[in-house]
Amino acid sequence: MRREPLRRAWPTLDGVVTPVVAAGPEDAAEAVVFVHGSPGSAEDWADLVGRVGAHARAVALTMPGFARAGVPDGFDHSAEAYADRLDRVLGGLGVERAHLVLHDFGGLWGLTWAARDPGRVAGLTLVNTGCMIGYRWHALARAWRTPLLGELVMRTTTRGVFGRLLRRGPRPLPASFVRRTYDDFDRGTRDTVLRLYRGAGDVSGASARLRRPLRAHRYPVQVIWGAHDPYLPVRYAHLQREVFPRAQVAVLPFSGHWPFADDPEGVAGTLVPFVARTMSFSVRTGP
Repeated sequence: MRREPLRRAWPTLDGVVTPVVAAGPEDAAEAVVFVHGSPGSAEDWADLVGRVGAHARAVALTMPGFARAGVPDGFDHSAEAYADRLDRVLGGLGVERAHLVLHDFGGLWGLTWAARDPGRVAGLTLVNTGCMIGYRWHALARAWRTPLLGELVMRTTTRGVFGRLLRRGPRPLPASFVRRTYDDFDRGTRDTVLRLYRGAGDVSGASARLRRPLRAHRYPVQVIWGAHDPYLPVRYAHLQREVFPRAQVAVLPFSGHWPFADDPEGVAGTLVPFVARTMSFSVRTGP
């Protein structure tokens, strides 16, 4: 599968730095936009950005507070705040319409944006994320949400502990992925994770409120899910059809929470053809 060369940039918008990994046409008004989860960064998507860049403009963003990305003044780490920032950065990059590729918390941020402005959505790819109606926090999230306990957990999350948390699954994550993700898990990112989880509130309720506006639109939707995700159970993959009835669902049988890392060929083989078709259709038909 062909890859385009990657471009890395650190644009400043409103005085805030947003690291970007991009490939493909630089000035196209329509783009495939990758949004990471928690923890994560634009670098999570580098391989896929290069592959998608052979077909369309591809852009991955590092969201506020993660991996040394800046944080706007007064930022409250809510889904609405992240959706606002996503909108502002896309505007700054000249992206008028986007096919969103979302993972983990990036799903809540991206879907909040999509529900607000559906005319700018060319399509969605949900990777171990989506509308999580009925979701309950996993054990680590409950610890992070608890004052003092969360700080203690963060303080004692050494490289070894972090690696064990990431390697929960039948297929090991690449050592380079684990190493980079831990290197990005600096003090600022750890503080962001605590603020994010404590400010997230009722994810199930927030997802339920998004269902009606998202269901009202028929843009193409694809769901990719690792069957052995210990944090976001695979049953939610097929439940996405309650919100997106026409969604294509692909479950990767040997993957965990980060399928783009533990099965990059499986994810690329599913995502890239779908996105290429979606972008081609979108360019022909317009909004």
